[in-house]
Amino acid sequence: MAFRLLADAVVAVHALFVAYVVAGGLLALRWRRAALVHLPCAVYGALVVLVGWTCPLTPLENRLRRAAGEAGYEGGFIEHHLLPILYPDPYPGWLGWALGAAVAAVNAVVYALVLARGRRTERG
Repeated sequence: MAFRLLADAVVAVHALFVAYVVAGGLLALRWRRAALVHLPCAVYGALVVLVGWTCPLTPLENRLRRAAGEAGYEGGFIEHHLLPILYPDPYPGWLGWALGAAVAAVNAVVYALVLARGRRTERG
């Protein structure tokens, strides 16, 4: 039971990290120093999707699930937990690239606004 709860906690942390990667740049609109933490997370998150890296939280969750007597899963967190909700099986192979590009685009717009706001503040 404890291993299952730990695995579920890893899923929750993973989901929060994904949400932070996607929308955490909005914090930098309010607190510019938030970018110091968010930018590396956003770059890492985009690379995980674009390059096909495995986030270390995925194998951790799988180990905990197996320790709880459950089956792990193949692939990554996004493919296993999020894509089935957003896109029923089968989903096209290009979808990972599209999601990575969308994350990069959203964050590029947010940080363009952060930079523009910073320049405006410095001038006036």
